Amino acid sequence: MKLFKDEFSRREFLQASGVASLMVSLAPGMTLAAESGVIKKTIPSSGERLSVIGLGTSRTFDVDSDKAVTSPLMEVMQAFFDNGGQLIDSSPMYGSAEAVTGALVRQATNKQDIFTATKVWTYGKREGIEQMERSMQRLGVDQIDLMQIHNLRDWQTHIDTLIGWKAEGRIRYIGITTSHGRDHDELEELLQQLPLDFVQFSYNILDRTAEQRLLPIAREKGIATLINRPYQRGSLFRKVKGKTLPAWAAEFDCASWGQFFLKFIAAHPAVTCIIPATSRLKHMVDNMAAGYGRLPDEPTRQRMIKYIETL
Repeated sequence: MKLFKDEFSRREFLQASGVASLMVSLAPGMTLAAESGVIKKTIPSSGERLSVIGLGTSRTFDVDSDKAVTSPLMEVMQAFFDNGGQLIDSSPMYGSAEAVTGALVRQATNKQDIFTATKVWTYGKREGIEQMERSMQRLGVDQIDLMQIHNLRDWQTHIDTLIGWKAEGRIRYIGITTSHGRDHDELEELLQQLPLDFVQFSYNILDRTAEQRLLPIAREKGIATLINRPYQRGSLFRKVKGKTLPAWAAEFDCASWGQFFLKFIAAHPAVTCIIPATSRLKHMVDNMAAGYGRLPDEPTRQRMIKYIETL
């Protein structure tokens, strides 16, 4: 099974901090902080509410789809649903991830509020339609909640198709994505011009470029945001290696570095949902814990930034 880079460094930190033993003790089906409720954010274009912690599938779900339901990923997916997860983000770019997601979801329970998100990642109108129809088949759905134009590829062609599909009820929301911090200038223009419900980009405690323009524009235009690369491909865990979580993190119900990084993002008023990727059960449970309890206020977020920058 292929593992995302985050997995190796994160495992070391969990073991070193003693969090690993706590995570393992939470079996699939056991929910986190049920009394406090799942933190949910509102999709501006509809008023629908989404759990703030979603699930990415890049690399981690690119495995043999025929063996997915007997793999550790089945427990990962079930823990996601059992702890209030809704949005699962995939793409044809991610190898077998769409088919694996579909296979796992079919076997999972407690999935009444699932929110499927995938992407169109090709050139040409006909090619785009065929690719999106394959995605629906792989995911095993008749309607996709969110269809996104991946990395702005041929957006001039696909946007008309997505508008038509939304009107027909084949998709519920239209989105567009970027990553690596690229194409931000063009993306800013498209947020102003296109009838978008969602935008996806990278944002984390060290890469805060999105705070300058993308997050403010999304908030102004009423566009929901999906946040990828919340751990900056594992570099955040490498940065805090051997460092102790500050005691004041408990003030916003934070018990691990992973939760520290996720809660920082979740607290931004323009953030709708964060999509960390993992193939490990203990990491999934740890991620989901960030979607419960209190979030840091803005002065605390600034304190978090200063703390990380001094390490």
